[in-house]
Amino acid sequence: MNLGLKPGQIVIAGIGSTAFGKLPGRDTISMNVEACRQALSDAGIEKDRVDAVFVKVPTSSREFMYGQKLCEAMGLQPKIGGAWDQGGAANISLIALAAASIAAGQCEIAIVCYADNPRTGNKQAYQRPRGNDAVHGWFSTAAGYAMIQQRHAFEYGDPAQALGEIAVACRRHGAANPRAQLRVPLTMEQYMASPWVVEPLRRDDCCLVSDGGAALVVMSADRARHLGVTAAVPVLGIGQCQTSWDVQLRPSLTTTGAATSGRMAFAMAGLKPVDIDVAQIYDCFTITVLMTLEDYGFFPPGKGLDFVRDGQIQFEGRMPLNTSGGLLSETGMPGLQLVMEGVRQMRGSANLQVQGARHCLVSNQGGTMHTHSTLILGQ
Repeated sequence: MNLGLKPGQIVIAGIGSTAFGKLPGRDTISMNVEACRQALSDAGIEKDRVDAVFVKVPTSSREFMYGQKLCEAMGLQPKIGGAWDQGGAANISLIALAAASIAAGQCEIAIVCYADNPRTGNKQAYQRPRGNDAVHGWFSTAAGYAMIQQRHAFEYGDPAQALGEIAVACRRHGAANPRAQLRVPLTMEQYMASPWVVEPLRRDDCCLVSDGGAALVVMSADRARHLGVTAAVPVLGIGQCQTSWDVQLRPSLTTTGAATSGRMAFAMAGLKPVDIDVAQIYDCFTITVLMTLEDYGFFPPGKGLDFVRDGQIQFEGRMPLNTSGGLLSETGMPGLQLVMEGVRQMRGSANLQVQGARHCLVSNQGGTMHTHSTLILGQ
């Protein structure tokens, strides 16, 4: 997915967020505004220079003309503004949309943002019955992922040990993050003893439910140099793919849109999985991480344990994963926090900084593996 762009032509110039966790009394507009203000301050950009605002639709409280409502609250009248929905994949997809708009001359400086408050607001989007199959027990987001994990285990064997390694790594990294919602490390023994949510999903396979907001400032590398932005991080590759069909209608449950999305991003960047030094992989459930890494080509299907065992995805390992804790520990407010940690790693300012890291891979995934987007960042 080259969008007519060259690697490094577009940069992420600023990042910002609210606190994560339980934020009573905060609506999504106020959280978006706070995160955008911080991102602009981080970039050193005045608000009035922004001429595009791309916002992900809040999962738990959809509103008509939400993007325009946000721009009104920010005191902006951008050339381009609107809301987008691909579930958790929308955040990187919005970076792609911003990049394409900048390259086409439709705008110059874009904000990409998202906020939601399911922890203190409405959790119905995650708990709802799933169509006509609800009569057979098809309730909640977790049920669909449990079905996918069951099929993966049927085809490739029980992945519990590999999934446990993922949970342990994310929780360890989150415990070291002073901004994380859940700062409690996890052992493999505790993981194996954690109760079922929807078998075979254990409690510690499942991400947090969180309030929070996050934002990015996107512009061309040339403009960042002209404006004196000091910590811009180049976008090397972007990809997307839509699985679209609901879980029970798919011809296969053991591959995802990550296969196509990842190929697009790697091709644009001119890189391969072996070139990635650190990764921020969407971890709404641990099976999502395992299957995403399979589809990206880090290891063959069913061989994940060899890749993740013995701390290889922990901070000191071969390829550190979700170094700020991911959705399992930092915040379940999905997607942009992973991009923010990727930016920090490439800036050299992360809390758990991977020394010498030059390339960071970030994945976003939406629905029940319905949508996927991939981002590769460099220096």
